Amino acid sequence: MVGGGVIGLSCAYYLARGGARVTVLERRRIGAGASSGNAGTVSAGHPPLNRPGRVSAAVRQVLDSTSPLYIQPRWDPALWRWLVGFARYCTDEHVEHAMGVMAPLGKDALRLFETLLREERIECGYRGSGYYDVCSTEEGLENARHEAEIIERYGYHPEPLDGDELRRREPALAHDVVGGVYYPEAATLRPSLFLERLAGVCRKMGVEIREGAEVAALNVAAGRVTGVQVGGAGRLEGADVVILAAGPWVVPLAAQVDVRLPVQPGKGYHRDIEIGPNGAPPLRVACVLNETSVFCTPMDTYVRFAGTMEFSGMNHALRPERLRQLSRAARDAFPALGTARPNSQWVGLRPMSVDGLPIVGTLGGVDGLFVATGHGMLGLTLGPVTGEIVANLVLAGGDERAQPLLPDRFA
Repeated sequence: MVGGGVIGLSCAYYLARGGARVTVLERRRIGAGASSGNAGTVSAGHPPLNRPGRVSAAVRQVLDSTSPLYIQPRWDPALWRWLVGFARYCTDEHVEHAMGVMAPLGKDALRLFETLLREERIECGYRGSGYYDVCSTEEGLENARHEAEIIERYGYHPEPLDGDELRRREPALAHDVVGGVYYPEAATLRPSLFLERLAGVCRKMGVEIREGAEVAALNVAAGRVTGVQVGGAGRLEGADVVILAAGPWVVPLAAQVDVRLPVQPGKGYHRDIEIGPNGAPPLRVACVLNETSVFCTPMDTYVRFAGTMEFSGMNHALRPERLRQLSRAARDAFPALGTARPNSQWVGLRPMSVDGLPIVGTLGGVDGLFVATGHGMLGLTLGPVTGEIVANLVLAGGDERAQPLLPDRFA
């Protein structure tokens, strides 16, 4: 298993539960990537980023480094190919296709999360209390209600709310909030704690986890993967299966078997503010601020403000203006937010697929080689269900849920 984030550990868990011997190779440490710094939401059944009007809206803000979406101006042919491809998927037809895939996966995801946490007794602050999509403009509210109508057609139960009802339920919200939508089929948790304890469960099941083990190359012979090359540790041979689950870092590995995966690193940020005087308000339920795409998630003694999408390449450079944008958006929505210094500031890279769907399945016609990436901002949500799918592919020879997710759909 290449990658020790939520996707890699979930795959390791379900494989080990099915009787496989598993070694996880993590380039840094468990939880060092986007899997631990995300908004902590298990958010099921939403349309992909590829939607009609998305491109024109993005063009208006793309060069503004404080906007929800920012693309650093530079010459990057792979990024521009990806952006052109992304635009081609921004159609009503693709939204319906994606919803037909993701809505059932979302229901499986919620079920598996609750089962996994209960059976393995993982305590990670899991709260199945849903979240609010909060709108400060009439245009935002119209868009939110339109999305809710799409989601409702696929068996979910969003609840439209006016501004007064939203403020009754969440008194910390500003008086100029015009309305929103409540999504009951969602949950929140502390992602770093979930990863830490899932890793502990995996180790008890016999999974070997090696941190600081960066995979530099795949070993392939006679059309079959046999192992990997680990920087500084030599060749690891004797593997029956290699699974690439390292987010955007799988792209150069896939290229070694002549597969160009249409995945770009999408940078996200968070700021954690302690609850209390001059700090964050004690939110009752998580909220996403519709116009700025900032998630506000209560996590025990603090609130995590997370979001933004930045395309600036494979780096962890932290832009202060992006962090300030999180605070500005949060303060507009929650006037009581004070000026206390954050107890955590973070940046991480999410694997953004060109069509907004995960990429899961066999890779490059190489026997024993699998990939699980491209989950975008839904890595946490889809972690356990992806793990179950991959385990079924490896151990049982198939899983019908993988069919629309296979890498060869881009061939």
